[in-house]
Amino acid sequence: MEGYAFEFAQAQLTALPSGALWWHGRQCLIVSDLHLGKSERIARRGGSLLPPYETTDTLTRLDHDIMTTGARIVVCLGDTFDDMDSEQALSEEHRTWIERLMAGRRWVWIAGNHDPAPLELGGTHLDAFYEPPLIFRHIATGGARGEVSGHYHPKARVALQGRSLSRPCFLRDEMRLILPAYGTYTGGLRSSDAALSTMMEPKATAILTGTPMVEIPMPRGAAPAAPLRHSLAQPR
Repeated sequence: MEGYAFEFAQAQLTALPSGALWWHGRQCLIVSDLHLGKSERIARRGGSLLPPYETTDTLTRLDHDIMTTGARIVVCLGDTFDDMDSEQALSEEHRTWIERLMAGRRWVWIAGNHDPAPLELGGTHLDAFYEPPLIFRHIATGGARGEVSGHYHPKARVALQGRSLSRPCFLRDEMRLILPAYGTYTGGLRSSDAALSTMMEPKATAILTGTPMVEIPMPRGAAPAAPLRHSLAQPR
Protein backbone atom coordinates (compact mmCIF):
# COMPACT_ATOMS: atom_id res chain seq x y z
CA MET A 1 0.00 0.00 0.00
CA GLU A 2 1.37 3.38 -0.99
CA GLY A 3 1.96 6.05 1.62
CA TYR A 4 4.27 8.74 2.94
CA ALA A 5 6.08 7.82 6.16
CA PHE A 6 7.20 10.50 8.62
CA GLU A 7 7.77 11.07 12.34
CA PHE A 8 5.63 13.40 14.41
CA ALA A 9 5.94 13.87 18.19
CA GLN A 10 8.03 10.67 18.29
CA ALA A 11 5.23 8.68 16.66
CA GLN A 12 5.92 6.90 13.37
CA LEU A 13 3.05 7.80 11.04
CA THR A 14 2.09 7.29 7.41
CA ALA A 15 0.00 9.71 5.39
CA LEU A 16 -2.10 7.76 2.90
CA PRO A 17 -2.95 8.99 -0.62
CA SER A 18 -6.65 9.05 0.34
CA GLY A 19 -6.09 11.63 3.10
CA ALA A 20 -6.24 9.12 5.95
CA LEU A 21 -3.46 8.84 8.54
CA TRP A 22 -2.08 5.45 9.60
CA TRP A 23 -0.39 4.90 12.97
CA HIS A 24 1.08 1.43 12.73
CA GLY A 25 2.30 1.36 16.33
CA ARG A 26 -1.29 1.56 17.57
CA GLN A 27 -2.92 -0.14 14.55
CA CYS A 28 -4.96 3.07 14.32
CA LEU A 29 -6.49 4.72 11.25
CA ILE A 30 -7.43 8.40 11.54
CA VAL A 31 -9.75 10.29 9.17
CA SER A 32 -11.31 13.73 9.35
CA ASP A 33 -14.21 15.66 7.88
CA LEU A 34 -16.10 12.98 5.97
CA HIS A 35 -19.17 15.27 5.74
CA LEU A 36 -21.41 12.33 4.92
CA GLY A 37 -24.78 13.39 3.52
CA LYS A 38 -23.63 16.71 2.09
CA SER A 39 -25.68 16.37 -1.10
CA GLU A 40 -28.78 15.48 0.94
CA ARG A 41 -28.24 18.46 3.25
CA ILE A 42 -27.85 20.89 0.33
CA ALA A 43 -31.00 19.57 -1.33
CA ARG A 44 -32.91 19.64 1.96
CA ARG A 45 -32.07 23.32 2.38
CA GLY A 46 -33.13 24.22 -1.15
CA GLY A 47 -29.68 24.39 -2.73
CA SER A 48 -28.32 22.97 -5.95
CA LEU A 49 -28.96 19.32 -6.65
CA LEU A 50 -25.71 17.34 -6.57
CA PRO A 51 -25.37 13.70 -7.61
CA PRO A 52 -26.11 11.82 -4.37
CA TYR A 53 -23.12 9.52 -4.59
CA GLU A 54 -20.64 11.10 -2.21
CA THR A 55 -21.55 8.96 0.81
CA THR A 56 -21.03 5.76 -1.18
CA ASP A 57 -17.73 7.03 -2.59
CA THR A 58 -16.44 8.17 0.81
CA LEU A 59 -17.41 4.91 2.52
CA THR A 60 -15.84 2.91 -0.32
CA ARG A 61 -12.50 4.62 0.26
CA LEU A 62 -12.80 4.28 4.04
CA ASP A 63 -13.63 0.59 3.67
CA HIS A 64 -10.56 0.13 1.47
CA ASP A 65 -8.24 1.90 3.91
CA ILE A 66 -9.55 -0.09 6.88
CA MET A 67 -9.27 -3.42 5.09
CA THR A 68 -5.83 -2.65 3.62
CA THR A 69 -4.29 -1.50 6.90
CA GLY A 70 -6.14 -3.99 9.10
CA ALA A 71 -6.91 -1.15 11.54
CA ARG A 72 -8.02 -2.17 15.03
CA ILE A 73 -8.81 1.43 16.04
CA VAL A 74 -10.53 4.05 13.89
CA VAL A 75 -10.65 7.69 14.96
CA CYS A 76 -12.99 10.10 13.15
CA LEU A 77 -11.86 13.66 13.88
CA GLY A 78 -15.27 15.33 13.69
CA ASP A 79 -17.65 16.57 11.01
CA THR A 80 -18.28 12.97 10.06
CA PHE A 81 -21.78 14.06 9.01
CA ASP A 82 -22.54 17.30 7.22
CA ASP A 83 -25.06 18.41 9.86
CA MET A 84 -27.01 16.98 12.77
CA ASP A 85 -29.84 15.73 10.51
CA SER A 86 -27.58 13.96 8.03
CA GLU A 87 -27.15 10.96 10.31
CA GLN A 88 -30.94 10.55 10.49
CA ALA A 89 -31.10 10.72 6.68
CA LEU A 90 -28.64 7.83 6.21
CA SER A 91 -30.00 5.09 4.01
CA GLU A 92 -30.31 1.67 5.59
CA GLU A 93 -27.57 0.46 3.25
CA HIS A 94 -25.13 3.12 4.41
CA ARG A 95 -26.00 2.68 8.09
CA THR A 96 -25.43 -1.07 7.82
CA TRP A 97 -22.17 -0.43 5.99
CA ILE A 98 -20.87 1.82 8.79
CA GLU A 99 -21.95 -0.70 11.44
CA ARG A 100 -20.09 -3.43 9.56
CA LEU A 101 -16.93 -1.33 9.48
CA MET A 102 -17.24 -0.67 13.21
CA ALA A 103 -17.73 -4.32 14.15
CA GLY A 104 -14.79 -5.76 16.08
CA ARG A 105 -12.91 -2.46 16.23
CA ARG A 106 -12.52 0.33 18.71
CA TRP A 107 -14.24 3.27 17.06
CA VAL A 108 -13.81 6.82 18.38
CA TRP A 109 -16.06 9.67 17.24
CA ILE A 110 -14.64 13.14 17.94
CA ALA A 111 -17.27 15.89 18.09
CA GLY A 112 -17.08 18.41 15.25
CA ASN A 113 -18.60 21.82 14.70
CA HIS A 114 -21.10 20.42 12.14
CA ASP A 115 -22.07 17.34 14.15
CA PRO A 116 -21.63 16.97 17.93
CA ALA A 117 -21.40 13.17 17.47
CA PRO A 118 -23.42 10.40 15.78
CA LEU A 119 -25.03 9.34 19.03
CA GLU A 120 -27.26 6.66 17.52
CA LEU A 121 -24.25 4.76 16.25
CA GLY A 122 -22.05 2.79 18.62
CA GLY A 123 -18.48 3.53 19.55
CA THR A 124 -16.97 6.07 21.93
CA HIS A 125 -17.98 9.73 21.72
CA LEU A 126 -15.42 12.31 22.91
CA ASP A 127 -14.44 15.95 22.55
CA ALA A 128 -10.79 14.88 22.45
CA PHE A 129 -9.00 11.54 22.51
CA TYR A 130 -5.60 11.19 24.17
CA GLU A 131 -3.42 8.29 23.05
CA PRO A 132 0.15 9.16 24.12
CA PRO A 133 2.12 10.78 22.66
CA LEU A 134 -0.73 12.13 20.47
CA ILE A 135 -3.96 13.95 21.23
CA PHE A 136 -6.81 14.00 18.71
CA ARG A 137 -9.43 16.74 18.40
CA HIS A 138 -11.47 18.44 15.69
CA ILE A 139 -10.03 21.97 15.77
CA ALA A 140 -6.41 22.79 16.58
CA THR A 141 -5.94 24.68 19.83
CA GLY A 142 -2.23 25.34 19.68
CA GLY A 143 -1.75 23.60 22.99
CA ALA A 144 0.43 20.59 23.75
CA ARG A 145 2.86 19.09 21.25
CA GLY A 146 1.44 16.10 19.38
CA GLU A 147 -1.96 17.55 18.51
CA VAL A 148 -3.71 15.93 15.53
CA SER A 149 -6.79 17.69 14.15
CA GLY A 150 -8.87 18.44 11.06
CA HIS A 151 -11.55 21.10 10.41
CA TYR A 152 -9.67 23.37 8.00
CA HIS A 153 -9.67 21.10 4.90
CA PRO A 154 -6.16 22.30 3.93
CA LYS A 155 -4.92 22.18 0.34
CA ALA A 156 -1.70 23.32 -1.32
CA ARG A 157 -0.21 23.80 -4.76
CA VAL A 158 3.00 22.13 -5.93
CA ALA A 159 5.21 22.56 -8.99
CA LEU A 160 5.78 19.00 -10.21
CA GLN A 161 7.19 17.83 -13.55
CA GLY A 162 6.52 21.18 -15.16
CA ARG A 163 2.94 21.39 -13.93
CA SER A 164 1.23 23.24 -11.11
CA LEU A 165 -1.03 20.90 -9.17
CA SER A 166 -3.45 21.74 -6.34
CA ARG A 167 -4.32 18.94 -3.92
CA PRO A 168 -5.69 18.41 -0.41
CA CYS A 169 -2.81 18.10 2.03
CA PHE A 170 -1.62 17.32 5.52
CA LEU A 171 0.01 20.27 7.30
CA ARG A 172 2.61 19.66 9.98
CA ASP A 173 5.03 21.53 12.18
CA GLU A 174 6.73 20.66 15.47
CA MET A 175 3.53 21.08 17.49
CA ARG A 176 0.55 20.08 15.36
CA LEU A 177 -0.61 17.97 12.44
CA ILE A 178 -3.74 18.97 10.48
CA LEU A 179 -5.43 16.38 8.27
CA PRO A 180 -7.11 17.06 4.93
CA ALA A 181 -10.83 16.52 4.54
CA TYR A 182 -11.59 12.89 3.66
CA GLY A 183 -15.10 13.40 2.27
CA THR A 184 -15.76 13.33 -1.45
CA TYR A 185 -17.74 16.59 -1.63
CA THR A 186 -15.54 18.63 0.70
CA GLY A 187 -13.83 21.78 -0.51
CA GLY A 188 -10.43 23.02 0.61
CA LEU A 189 -8.75 26.01 2.23
CA ARG A 190 -5.47 27.10 0.70
CA SER A 191 -2.55 26.89 3.11
CA SER A 192 -1.79 30.53 2.32
CA ASP A 193 -5.07 31.57 3.95
CA ALA A 194 -4.49 33.61 7.11
CA ALA A 195 -6.33 31.05 9.25
CA LEU A 196 -3.59 28.51 8.45
CA SER A 197 -0.54 30.60 7.64
CA THR A 198 -0.70 32.40 10.98
CA MET A 199 -1.34 29.18 12.93
CA MET A 200 1.43 27.00 11.53
CA GLU A 201 5.07 27.56 12.43
CA PRO A 202 7.47 29.14 9.88
CA LYS A 203 9.07 25.79 8.99
CA ALA A 204 5.75 23.97 8.52
CA THR A 205 5.42 21.60 5.58
CA ALA A 206 2.57 20.24 3.50
CA ILE A 207 2.23 16.59 2.45
CA LEU A 208 0.03 16.42 -0.63
CA THR A 209 -2.42 13.58 -1.10
CA GLY A 210 -2.75 11.55 -4.30
CA THR A 211 0.04 9.92 -6.27
CA PRO A 212 2.88 10.62 -6.06
CA MET A 213 2.78 11.97 -2.52
CA VAL A 214 5.14 14.89 -2.07
CA GLU A 215 6.22 17.04 0.86
CA ILE A 216 6.80 20.74 0.23
CA PRO A 217 7.39 23.84 2.35
CA MET A 218 3.91 24.97 3.35
CA PRO A 219 2.90 27.50 0.65
CA ARG A 220 2.20 30.92 2.13
CA GLY A 221 1.86 32.82 -1.14
CA ALA A 222 0.48 32.39 -4.64
CA ALA A 223 3.45 30.61 -6.19
CA PRO A 224 3.53 26.79 -6.02
CA ALA A 225 6.37 25.25 -4.02
CA ALA A 226 8.84 22.62 -5.22
CA PRO A 227 8.96 19.24 -3.43
CA LEU A 228 11.33 18.66 -0.53
CA ARG A 229 11.00 14.94 -1.17
CA HIS A 230 8.41 12.48 -2.38
CA SER A 231 7.88 8.92 -1.33
CA LEU A 232 5.89 5.83 -2.06
CA ALA A 233 7.12 4.15 1.12
CA GLN A 234 5.21 1.21 2.51
CA PRO A 235 3.28 2.02 5.73
CA ARG A 236 5.24 0.94 8.78
